[in-house]
Amino acid sequence: MSEETLKVRLHAEMKAAMRAKDKPRLGTIRLIQAEIKRFEVDERIELDDTRVLAILDKMSKQRRDSLSQFKDAGRDDLAAQEQLELDLIAEFLPAPLSDSELQALIDQAVADSGAQAMSDMGKVMGILKPQVQGRADMGAVSKQIKARLS
Repeated sequence: MSEETLKVRLHAEMKAAMRAKDKPRLGTIRLIQAEIKRFEVDERIELDDTRVLAILDKMSKQRRDSLSQFKDAGRDDLAAQEQLELDLIAEFLPAPLSDSELQALIDQAVADSGAQAMSDMGKVMGILKPQVQGRADMGAVSKQIKARLS
């Protein structure tokens, strides 16, 4: 039995939100679907789960950035909306990696790539990105790799 794709799951969640008359949830799911559709139309391809995860990860990062800016500006109303969207997007992302799991993946990627210096960081990121996409903040991963290679 094949596992349900993210796009199918999003569509089912949208229907459930419509039936429940949950407008905030419905709006956020529609935002996600619109972003996916935009990529599909622009690139004329059908997105797989890996690409959908990358889109969700990017949307999540955008929400985190906006959330911190709204909190700094004292706009609690807008911050609450961003937090709601962030929480909903997180439902569709895989479980986040723990620090020890992430460190083990970084160690393995450094060993596999034979990285010795900062100039080898691209090799390490190339190995790691597919493994941690949507499960860890790539900015934090980058910092850890830099610390390891320097």
